[in-house]
Amino acid sequence: MGTAVVLWQGALGAVGDEHHVEWTVDEDIVRGVDAGPASSAGPALSQDGDRIVLQGRLNLTEDGAAFLDLGGTSVLCDLAGPSLPDDADGSWIEVRVGQGGVSVRPYRL
Repeated sequence: MGTAVVLWQGALGAVGDEHHVEWTVDEDIVRGVDAGPASSAGPALSQDGDRIVLQGRLNLTEDGAAFLDLGGTSVLCDLAGPSLPDDADGSWIEVRVGQGGVSVRPYRL
């Protein structure tokens, strides 16, 4: 899927340890500014200079929350700005945010 350097929000473990993590986009996502339709279907993660690029399937919940599904990994997002079109739920989108605006936190299964 890809790699990117993001902020780690947990205790430092030994190098090479496996971690289960929760991804969060800590910046508000604005459609047409830092989010838009993906050029192709499928999850992706990359870095473009100081921007983290996340491509996933958008999921909207009944309570107004949003998350990207990146191949089975959920990335929590806060949406701001113009309303999303009615057909946005389930669509493939690309989100570009500053490197400091994405973090991961460890959790135990």
